[in-house]
Amino acid sequence: MAYPLSAYIALRYSTAGKHNSFVAFINRFSVAGIALGLMSLIIVLSVMNGFEAQLRQRILGIVPQVVAHNASVDDVLQLPLGEVRAASSFREAEGLVQSRQALRGVQLQGVDPQTMANHSIVSDYMLEGNFERLEEIKFGAIISRALAQELSVNVGDQIRVMAAGASVYTPFGRMPSQRLVTIAALFNLGSQLDDKVIYLRLDDLTRLLRKPKDSPADVRLFLNNAFNYQGVVAQLEQAGYSTSNWRSRQGPLFDAVKMEKNMMFLMLLLIIAVAAFNIVSALVMVVSEKSGDIAILLSQGMTVATVRAIFMLNGIFNGLKGALIGAVLGILAVVYINDILELLGIYLALSADGPGLPIDMQWYQVVWVTLFSLGLCLLASWYPAQRAMKVQPAKVLQQES
Repeated sequence: MAYPLSAYIALRYSTAGKHNSFVAFINRFSVAGIALGLMSLIIVLSVMNGFEAQLRQRILGIVPQVVAHNASVDDVLQLPLGEVRAASSFREAEGLVQSRQALRGVQLQGVDPQTMANHSIVSDYMLEGNFERLEEIKFGAIISRALAQELSVNVGDQIRVMAAGASVYTPFGRMPSQRLVTIAALFNLGSQLDDKVIYLRLDDLTRLLRKPKDSPADVRLFLNNAFNYQGVVAQLEQAGYSTSNWRSRQGPLFDAVKMEKNMMFLMLLLIIAVAAFNIVSALVMVVSEKSGDIAILLSQGMTVATVRAIFMLNGIFNGLKGALIGAVLGILAVVYINDILELLGIYLALSADGPGLPIDMQWYQVVWVTLFSLGLCLLASWYPAQRAMKVQPAKVLQQES
């Protein structure tokens, strides 16, 4: 297969072996820098994606994603809300839970057990019991394992629930509305909000809050992607409903995570940039090393454009080798990172699904950073190629004679 002359010579320079150890060292050093930078970027991006996905799963599995106030489920579902996969009546209030050993402040969520069983991620992390048990037990509650440990209770035990937003008058004065409830089930989502919420049947919470049974409740919406909440909120507000969403509660946390991810991405991208621009110094030295060859080629009729293409392609070939090695090593490291950590005796339990690091490798990111690395290599090759074009054959050949 015939190659263009510029590509043939550039390939010879980029694969220089023992017969030219200086050029070989320069090429290998630049390739290694690109490969290590790209591998690190792929690993860090995949781990950060995994952490973000788990944070989204854990936090937004408990916090209502979108709530339409003073609405009915039927009216809300008549709207063209394409991102919504389910809706149910919902009520929320602040309260206290008390056992013989402890007292804790919590959010009381009145829910529809069937909808929660079918659409809430909490139902996938039940340790004992399920949401359907709320239908079987009068004044039952579902709490997390973390809260159960704080209260020193288990399934079947009773705890006292007090609602801060409702009160009753007694001979001892005004007292918060309270009720003994039976623990129907335990869950463990592994989030920082686990011990700050308990689930009650909607009718039970309505009675605890001293509200009429037919009093209007809110509507809790379950979205396919909680981050696509803005369109749903806009449609609800356009229809005249007031709304609240997870951003008002957990927005700063996700903003901080996103900023941290972006900063890590930028820092590692700068590492690749440094490695890519190492090609500048490498190719400048190659130009100096090969000035005699360039002079001979120019004297034999090669155009300066072809000389420029030689060194541009030389940088691209080095970038291709570095990007290919870095991408392959990065992908392998991501796939086997937990096995590698276990082999090294480093035991982490940061994943909700078991020990190890949470991993989410997104292929478009791998392709994007690989192409970006190649683009930097192409840019870094421009100056040395321009310098090679300015070689004066007569002067160089006179010096070498």
